[in-house]
Amino acid sequence: HVQLVESGGGAVLTGGSLRLSCPASAGSACMGWFRQSPGKEREGVAGIYTGGDRTYYADSVKDRFTISRDKAKNVVYLQMYSLIPEDTAMYYCAADLKRGGRWSTWTDFKYWGQGTQVTVS
Repeated sequence: HVQLVESGGGAVLTGGSLRLSCPASAGSACMGWFRQSPGKEREGVAGIYTGGDRTYYADSVKDRFTISRDKAKNVVYLQMYSLIPEDTAMYYCAADLKRGGRWSTWTDFKYWGQGTQVTVS
């Protein structure tokens, strides 16, 4: 069983920055960050494929968020810049994408963290 624990959430003002962290799951071909706010579906924010470090982003966060992986520390990050109130949500780290799955489909991941809250005002 893989246990993921996100960290780095908090409350910031519009235009601020935060960096979320999640321990990388050994052997996971892809890890992703998702977010969910009350009354909305969980949406994919960013994904990183560990083979080659290919990255993908939702259009709503492209050019503002960066997903990366520190191989030495075995940690996946989500650096968030220029935050806006619409970014307010619970952010989740996901690991172990099933074969043929898509980084942006939350049901295609096997393991999840408990989430970390991001609030932008």
